Amino acid sequence: MIDFIQQFDPIIQALIATLFTWALTAGGAAIVFFAKTVNQKFLDSMLGFAAGVMIAASFWSLLAPGIEMAEQLNMNPWLMAVAGFMSGGIFMRIIDKFLPHLHPKLAMDKREGVKTSWQRSTLLVLAITLHNIPEGLAVGVAFGAVAAGLPSATIGGAVALAIGIGIQNFPEGTAVSMPLKREGMSKRKSFLMGQASGIVEPIAGVLGAFFVLSMREFLPFALCFAAGAMIFVVVEELIPESQQNQRNIDIVTMSTLLGFSVMMMLDVALG
Repeated sequence: MIDFIQQFDPIIQALIATLFTWALTAGGAAIVFFAKTVNQKFLDSMLGFAAGVMIAASFWSLLAPGIEMAEQLNMNPWLMAVAGFMSGGIFMRIIDKFLPHLHPKLAMDKREGVKTSWQRSTLLVLAITLHNIPEGLAVGVAFGAVAAGLPSATIGGAVALAIGIGIQNFPEGTAVSMPLKREGMSKRKSFLMGQASGIVEPIAGVLGAFFVLSMREFLPFALCFAAGAMIFVVVEELIPESQQNQRNIDIVTMSTLLGFSVMMMLDVALG
């Protein structure tokens, strides 16, 4: 995969990588065609796994390279890390406050964002779309960093990040499509709505790569920004959602550790 993707322009690399992550979202959504129900313990475990992947990716693929790049560019590394990380979290908080969305398993009166008359299905898709904005951005920034030629950015690390995010996108697609099916929506429409939540990733990925290629000096900030945005999603959404059922907390916790280990292994082995 690394040899294949290296032959393309960096922006095309980011597009290919995020199309891969979107495809795995679609794969998870396609579960509606093969299963009548999905065990809640399994879904919670997969959300915990996704949280672990995103935590590991935030450090190994984003924060650590961002700090190294800041040093290589003669910037203040801790200031750049803190400024970028907090800016990413604040950015996601603003989107979370204003974008209408509804998390799975919650009643309509628990919807967040500005008031709207949009249907429950649309709000559910927007909730997962909110997860995918920082994920796509992180992949795009990672490939843009490789093109900038800094030693701490490697094509293997960028590919590892795309693989890790793609793996954790699978249960997110399922988490949208299965509830829609339970509410009476057809299998086809449930699938289409589920996969639609991942379409934002190629858009964010291309924009992220273009941005850092245009302004190389912002690379450390951009990497730390993406890390902060991802950690916001983990703490504000993935972990609380995965632990709503008290009986599943232990297995969710172990799944989170497994997700972290998988992403760490990918980054160390490929990066």
